[in-house]
Amino acid sequence: MAFLGGARLLDWASSPPHLQFNRFVLTGYRPVSSGSGCLRSLFYLHNELGNIYTHGIPLLGFLFVLPLTIPWGRLSESWLGVVHYLACIFPQLGSVLYHLFMNHEGGPAVYHTLLTLDMCGVCMVNTLGALPIIYCTLACSPLVRSIALLGYTGLSSYGIFCAVTARSSVRRLRAFAWQALFRFFFFYLRWVGLGTGHPTSLRSYLIMDGLAFLGGVINISRVPERWKPGSFDYWFNSHQIMHVLVVVSILYLHWGVVADLHWIANYACPKE
Repeated sequence: MAFLGGARLLDWASSPPHLQFNRFVLTGYRPVSSGSGCLRSLFYLHNELGNIYTHGIPLLGFLFVLPLTIPWGRLSESWLGVVHYLACIFPQLGSVLYHLFMNHEGGPAVYHTLLTLDMCGVCMVNTLGALPIIYCTLACSPLVRSIALLGYTGLSSYGIFCAVTARSSVRRLRAFAWQALFRFFFFYLRWVGLGTGHPTSLRSYLIMDGLAFLGGVINISRVPERWKPGSFDYWFNSHQIMHVLVVVSILYLHWGVVADLHWIANYACPKE
């Protein structure tokens, strides 16, 4: 045990069993705390501080800056801007709440509720984030577009169930595979010229999914802390790296969707 910033931090063996999910992070665990104690942990160093701030700071930026960049006044379908905004916000919010309160005195019950909330946030960016992409890709095929939107929503509902009931990080990552394949089908339509959308958006979407996948792989592989246990307890461990990649991934999603929204506001489908 060690005192750091007014809290008695624990090592891996002394921390509650439900927090022992990364055996390569050896020190810096917060003790079981009340809600106010969890909030106070925002102001001293521990091994979850980086995870809180790598999503907490972007959350504040997204909350206030993203709405200014969405072309609300030019959209005939305002729900496209709403679902995109929520897709960018939910994963950051769920993650901050999970990492901030995971050592709450409520124990495993509270922890698993927070983990479910975190997973729901990830599911929301996968679900809501793709709806504007599908809409713009099939802008001139309203019937097919409606079927595709309903199909993706149904598939995403199943993905959410799989993600929140998964017992390992590998299974959680696998829960999003079908959604990714569905999205890539629409990316393919754009690539071969059968789908519509802004010319630069496809590149943004491919980078988005590539970064998100890389972050997931790094997270489940526990690299770099696996190579040198104890050296990355506070900074630069796999989960923090994944957080940064996720934030950049969401930025690419935003850039792609905003370009699509500007495009669709000016696009007229060819008359048959």
